[in-house]
Order: sequence, then C-alpha cells, then structure tokens
Amino acid sequence: MSGVGTPGARSTTPVALGHETHGAGPGLVLLHGVGLDRSMWERCLPALTARHRVTLVDLRGHGASPAAAPGVSLAELAADVAALLSGPAHIVGFSLGALVAQQLGLDRPDLTASLTLVSSVAGRSEDERTAVARRREVAARDFGASAWAAVDRWFSPGWRAQEPLLARRVLDTLLANDPVSYLACYDVFATADAGLWPLLPRITAPTLAVTGEDDPGSTPAMSRRLARRIPGGRAVIVPGARHLLPLECPERLADTILTHTGSHTGSHTGHQECHSS
Repeated sequence: MSGVGTPGARSTTPVALGHETHGAGPGLVLLHGVGLDRSMWERCLPALTARHRVTLVDLRGHGASPAAAPGVSLAELAADVAALLSGPAHIVGFSLGALVAQQLGLDRPDLTASLTLVSSVAGRSEDERTAVARRREVAARDFGASAWAAVDRWFSPGWRAQEPLLARRVLDTLLANDPVSYLACYDVFATADAGLWPLLPRITAPTLAVTGEDDPGSTPAMSRRLARRIPGGRAVIVPGARHLLPLECPERLADTILTHTGSHTGSHTGHQECHSS
C-alpha cells in the first residue's frame, strides 16, 4: 500500500465522488465510515443545515462513487474529497472518514477550516492492530458474517432492540457493498492510523475528537490521544454511547459539531462550494 502523506505516495487523478449539498452558510463536509454511505448522516442533517451549507459525500468505493481498487491509499481518498472543494470547509469525518479528514488536514490545510473526528481510531496498540486484522480476514472469508459482526459491535443490545429497523438498514447497507472495494477501503481503515500518527502534530486546523464512552474499537483513549497529539486538540466523550454516534445520538453530536464549528468560523468559510460531479 502507498505511504500516508509521504513523498513516495503514489499520485493518481481523483475520482468524481457522489455527493449532495443542502442548506446555506459556511461550508461543512460530512465523511462516512467504511462500508457505509452518506445516508448515515441523515439524522444530523436538520440541525447542521440550519447553520451550514452541508455536503454529504460518498467516499471512493461506497454508495454512488466509483469503485476502489486494491491498494488505494488514504492520500487518494483525501484527494478525492479535496477535488470537490473550491474553498475552505469544516470537515467532519466518522471512523474511516475521520482518517480521511486527518489526511486532508495534512495535505490541504488551505481547505480545512476545522476538523471534527468522530469515532476515530488513533495509535492502535499491537493487540488492537491484531484484532482489526482478524476482522479483515473474516470479511475476506465471509463477507456476510463480517457485516453481522459489525452491527453487533456498533449497536448496544438495548439500542438494537429499540431500533431494529435501523439496525437492519445498517446491515443492508453493509451487505450492498462490492466486496473488493470494501476490502480495499478496510485495508486503509485497518492500517492508516500508524502512518498518520507521527504526522499529527503538523495539523494546524482546530480539531475536536468525539467518541462514545462504550465504543470498543474507537475508544475514548484514542480520542484523548488525538486531542493530545494534535496541537490545540480537544476531546469529547459521549456517555453511554457506542460507535454510530450520528445515528445513536444525532442531536448531541450535531450540537457538539456546531459548538466546535461556531468557534472557528470566519468569513473565509462562507463562500465554500463543491464542484458538480
């Protein structure tokens, strides 16, 4: 796989990403997690569009965007997003999207008004790295079983019982993925935090890391690490929540995002637009 933000990282032409834009105001871009798509932000959208021009993006290999080939790099995923932007925007990324946001902050600080890193991994331990590698092996061997296991990790039993239709929708979204694209992007998710880690002190955008208190994979310790590693970074831990904050506690998350972006919105973000695909 190509390096992360290194001189040797391969450079390819960005692909045209599926996206949609709503609202008016300073630009804000929403990036989803691996195996999901832009619809995961639907519960946050009403609050965010009241204050921002919000662009929801399907990352390469997901939703309405072109497929991802094996060996795709984090730098390429970030370049795809950068190609959508004509000016600075607040970048909000979830899980894989949070890694893309960090790479964008490193590669294109001119486009990054602020970063909100939702349920992000950071500085995995050897045990954590082994666990994610095993999940990747399961996905390669039995994609359906991997999707079911993801839903089990992401939903607490109580939340799943309360919202069974939502759990089924998330499962269906995962199962609809092209396995080759999914595995290519999962490889980025599983490994790219290691390459990002030594570069994080170079990020200049105001950064907030947010995760659920009970998230087993993107742990509170990881968000605190990000906040310490990125200059001026802050961390917010949501009590009682697991991984899918945009769906489990959208009001709380949207309020947290808006507090952060509101503290770091200048006139230069007011004219951001996304290029048509």
